[in-house]
This record gives sequence, structure tokens and C-alpha cells, in this order.
Amino acid sequence: MLDKLDFLTGKYKELSDKISDPEIIADNITWTKYVKEHAELEPVVLKYQDYRQTTSELSEAKEMLRDAKDKDFEEMVKNEITELTLKKEKLEEQLKFLLLPKDPYDEKNVLMEIRAGTGGEEAALFAGTLFRMYNRYAERRGWKTEIMSSNATNIGGFKEVVFMLEGKGAYSRLKYESGVHRVQRIPSTESGGRIHTSAATVAVLPEAEDVDVAISPNDLRVDVFRSSGHGGQSVNTTDSAVRITHLPTGLVVSCQDEKSQLKNKDKALKVLKSRLLDMEIEKQNAEIAQSRKSQVGSGDRSERIRTYNYPQGRVTDHRIGLTIYQLENFLDGDLEQMIDSLITSDQAEKLKSTQE
Repeated sequence: MLDKLDFLTGKYKELSDKISDPEIIADNITWTKYVKEHAELEPVVLKYQDYRQTTSELSEAKEMLRDAKDKDFEEMVKNEITELTLKKEKLEEQLKFLLLPKDPYDEKNVLMEIRAGTGGEEAALFAGTLFRMYNRYAERRGWKTEIMSSNATNIGGFKEVVFMLEGKGAYSRLKYESGVHRVQRIPSTESGGRIHTSAATVAVLPEAEDVDVAISPNDLRVDVFRSSGHGGQSVNTTDSAVRITHLPTGLVVSCQDEKSQLKNKDKALKVLKSRLLDMEIEKQNAEIAQSRKSQVGSGDRSERIRTYNYPQGRVTDHRIGLTIYQLENFLDGDLEQMIDSLITSDQAEKLKSTQE
């Protein structure tokens, strides 16, 4: 580990020289590339500097203990050695996590798809609740939300809603949300007051850029039609809605939320690219899963990952066994504790697999 850290420190210093070189600064593309690499290395290099400083102080303290002749001074040095030893061990663990391979998509925006599952209208209402929850979380983090397509119900829910969250590290925070979300509550339409169970599925896809997915125009069939609202009634007198079919895979994406055909086509292409990238990621994850079974990072959308229980005011994540008894705050977008726990659990799983 130390050899790798020394190598990264050397690379960091080399990049520091490059980004201050006037010739490189003049080449904006190259300079931007080096600045990004430098920023990615900085957390591990600074942590390693702290580790080396602590190791040096620990060695000095042990040397002082050997020369100590005063009992009080000896006790003070022993306490310092204990503190420095604990700090060193903690820094070693942190460095191990920082050296884990980075997900190449972590810094990307995310495309989220929420679909009502079993439970009829109640499932659609729950899909709407989840959409508002993620929207509130995005607001808390200063991210931008853009609805790409939606199929709303008459009572305020969604049969399906697809939306983009734009913000630094959005995918790294939300990628563990993929799966089946289950709700247990008394529906507002239930006169008998019985608790019903319904579900919605959530898919989290990294936004695909042209460099990630190349699509040939010959592989696309684009159809236009008039957009419709609740119950199928026409809400537009022009053919502004767009349906794009990716012929090689059979993927179909429709967008009709915008009044402009061009805007709907642009949104549909964004969704299509992200779904194609997601297919490639799923293929890679399937290969990884053969050698490592991670219950947190699998992203299996058929897996029931979380239950929202209204009568008990709790939310439980079944992958890590965490229950939070603050359901109202959670649904208002206070997801940090849950997301941090999921990230920590996944990192621990990955660290374990590297040591086996």
C-alpha cells in the first residue's frame, strides 16, 4: 500500500507543476484534464501526508519514552503514544478506502425512473411520494431537477415518471436506490382503515454522454404523434410527441411533456443513451457478481430493497438492516444517514473482496 501511495504522491507533485506551467495553461483542454486528475488525487495525498506526519510523531514519542526518567513525563508520553497509535490505525483504514477503485460514473448526473408496481392507484400515489422525496433531496443538495417524461394519474400519483438530477456526484449518492420500494400504509381511499402494501420500482442510471454511447442514426426509428393527457384525451393539436426505437436492442423511449417536437426528441435521446449505458453497466456488474456478491451495490431492480411503514413511522433498508424511525423527515428528502450507511457498507464489502 505504501509503495502505491508514494507513487500517487509523486504523480500529484508532477501534476502540480504541470497545472502551473504557462504553456499548459495556454492549452485549456490539456490544463483542464490535469486539473481534474490533480483534484482526484488530492484527498488521498493529503490523507497520506497526515499519515506520514502521525507515523513520524509516533516514532519520536517512542524515542522519548526510552529516554524518559521522570514518572509524570513517562505517563504523559505513554498517553500520547496511545493516541497517536489509534490515529495511525484510523488513517490506515481511511487510506484503504481511498485506494479502492473509483466508479467511473460517480461524478455523473443521474436519470431516475420511478414506476408504480403492485397496488393500483395506491402504488401510483407512492410513486409520486418517492418522486417528491428525491426532488426534495436534490433541493437540499442544490441539484437541478428536470422531468423528462411522465404519466400522471388523476389523483396526484404517477404510473411512471422519468427525471434528470443534475449535480456533482449525483450518481455516487443515488446509485444504491435502484430496486423495489415497498410501502405499508392506510390508503386515503380505504374506508375500513386497513393497512395496504403496495410497491414502486426505482431505476438509477448515469447520464450518458456522446463519449459513453455512440448511436448511429441508421439504428433509430423516430415516430411523431399527438401528445395525450389523462384518459387519453389529446392535449396538443400538433404532432409534438416523439417515440424513438433503437432497432438493435428494441428499446423504445417516448417523450411528450414538451410542446416542442425538437425538445421532446432531445429528451428522448438523452433517456435512450442513458438506458443503453445502463445496459452495458449491468452487463459489467453481472461479470463482477460472479466473483463478488455485494448486496448493496448490485442494483438489482427486482430486489425488494426498502420498506416504508407509515403506522410505525419507520423506513427499513433490507440490504444493510438499517431502520430509521423518522419517516416524515426521510420522505422530506433527509436521506443522508441512509445513503452514507449504504456507501460505507458497499465500501466495506469491496475492501473485504480485495483482501480475500
